[in-house]
Amino acid sequence: NLVEFGGDLVQPGGSLKLSCAVSGFPIYEADMRWFRQAPGKEREKVCGIIEGPNGRKYYADSVKGRFTISNDNFRNTVYLQMNNLQPEDTAVYYCNAAISGWEYWGNGTLVTVSS
Repeated sequence: NLVEFGGDLVQPGGSLKLSCAVSGFPIYEADMRWFRQAPGKEREKVCGIIEGPNGRKYYADSVKGRFTISNDNFRNTVYLQMNNLQPEDTAVYYCNAAISGWEYWGNGTLVTVSS
């Protein structure tokens, strides 16, 4: 089970931190990702952490240098720190996990960037 928290309305240039609380498996055994879907657009992968104790992190070019993914294995939670948000970052953000051939999704949390 994946549950996202933290979506909100924020002004351009602002910051927001999303959380994804995971139950049912340890996050270090999964590939953990954040996706987003803007109105009228397809869902796109924003960033991810490859499974393992020293999971490699990767980012879409559109968010590189502004967004940071991190994980807390004790809390079994994945985070997405978003800085310098822009109107084009407005979307529903989804947490996603891939483990043992299965894929799991959260219900999403809405981030709106507007003045």
